[in-house]
Amino acid sequence: MLPLIAATYSFCLPAVETLTYNVEGVTRRADVFAPSQSSSHPPLVFGFHGHGGNSRNAARSFQMHKEWPEAVVVYMQGLPTAVQRTDPEGKRAGWQIAAGQNGDRDLKFFDAVYTDVTMRFGVDLDRVYAMGHSNGGRFTYLLMQLRGSRFAAFAPSGSPSPVIGMSIKPVFHIAGEKDPLVNFSGQSQTLDLIKKRNGCDRGIKTGKYTTLYKGKDGNDVVAYFHPGGHEYPRSDAPALIVDFFKSHTRD
Repeated sequence: MLPLIAATYSFCLPAVETLTYNVEGVTRRADVFAPSQSSSHPPLVFGFHGHGGNSRNAARSFQMHKEWPEAVVVYMQGLPTAVQRTDPEGKRAGWQIAAGQNGDRDLKFFDAVYTDVTMRFGVDLDRVYAMGHSNGGRFTYLLMQLRGSRFAAFAPSGSPSPVIGMSIKPVFHIAGEKDPLVNFSGQSQTLDLIKKRNGCDRGIKTGKYTTLYKGKDGNDVVAYFHPGGHEYPRSDAPALIVDFFKSHTRD
């Protein structure tokens, strides 16, 4: 799984290193931002673009490397992936959304990157996080289901998910009330199930669009429900997600 090639890559962002992995004979790529502020055991954030997106756009939208300069931030690149509604021929890049799909190629890719990056940077293993938008949000939820023990918290956006078998973890979920692509009620139902599993109390309004539901054993849920559509709210969501991540460590 790991021969590894490292190269420097520049696309009008702060210095970023592109790490290339051979995963079962397929070359996979991840753009990695090292901490820009000194940290002996830094936190680690994974970001997953939506279907048809790429790691570069994810970096521009999610802005985790700017909002959390002490962290290692990894934006992974998906492969052409069929999506029944929007891309049935699988011409655009995306992620698996269920166990076993496409031979678990994306889970294997994640495992390779996780192993390498945590060792490379001496990451604090109790402060590892994942976020993603749309199809990337579905993959974030899949990681919560199948790799949940490695993470402290998750921040999916614009995506519902089955909750069966999912780890009990803190979640910050973003959804647009007028989302034309991913049904808002489905996302809301997903979050209701997570709140129930997490033993959450009645919600407390904490911002214009955010409601905090305090969970049992620190497994809190934040619902960020905005009046827009399927877009990722990059004006304020990155800072709010970083604050949420900072307030949660792995048990």
